[in-house]
Amino acid sequence: MDLYFSPLACSLATRISLYEAGADARFLRVDLKARKTADGGDFLAINPKGQVPVIRTDDGDVLTENAAILTYVAEQYPSVGATGFEAYRLREWLSFISSELHRGIFGTLVSPTPSAGAKEQARADAPARLAHLDAHLKGREFLLDHFTVADAYLATVMNWNQVIRLDLTPFPNLTAWYQRVLARPAVMKAVLEEQALYAAAA
Repeated sequence: MDLYFSPLACSLATRISLYEAGADARFLRVDLKARKTADGGDFLAINPKGQVPVIRTDDGDVLTENAAILTYVAEQYPSVGATGFEAYRLREWLSFISSELHRGIFGTLVSPTPSAGAKEQARADAPARLAHLDAHLKGREFLLDHFTVADAYLATVMNWNQVIRLDLTPFPNLTAWYQRVLARPAVMKAVLEEQALYAAAA
C-alpha cells in the first residue's frame, strides 16, 4: 500500500492507523502548494482534487477522502477496526470528526483562507462539540472499546490545537484521552516523524 501524505495534515491519521496495525506501507510525501510528489511527479494525475490523503492499494486501486480511506484500513486491519454494530459506531465517529471537528472547527481555525467571521463562528461552536466528546469519553479509554482508526483521526485533529489553542480546561476527559493516546508508541512515532518533516520544510 502507498500512502500519499503531507506532514501533519489529516493524512497523519492513516499513518498512525497503519503503524498501529503493523501494516507494510510506503509513505510518499506531497507538496500540496506545488501539487507535486517528492520525486517531482504531478500529484493531480493521482488525485485531481489535489488533496491528501490518497492510498494506492496493492492491487493498484486509488482511494481518496479521509473517512473512506480510514474505513478501508479498518476493514483490512481488524486490530484498528470494529465488527458487528460497533462498525457502524466507528463510521459514526469518523463522520462526526470529519464534519463537526475537522471541517467545522479545527480546519477552519488552522486555515488562512476563511474569513474572520467564519473563524469567530468556529470558536463559538467548539465548546458544545468538545463537550460531546468529553461526555462520551468519561470512564472510557478510547472512543470504542479499543483503539481504532477513529482515535487516530481524532488525535490528528486534536494535534492542530497546538496552533489554534482552544481552551481545553473544561474538557478533562478529552484532555486525558489525548495525553493517553499521544503516549502510544505508534502514535508518538507517527507524530514525531511528521513534525520533523514539517519543521525541515519550514
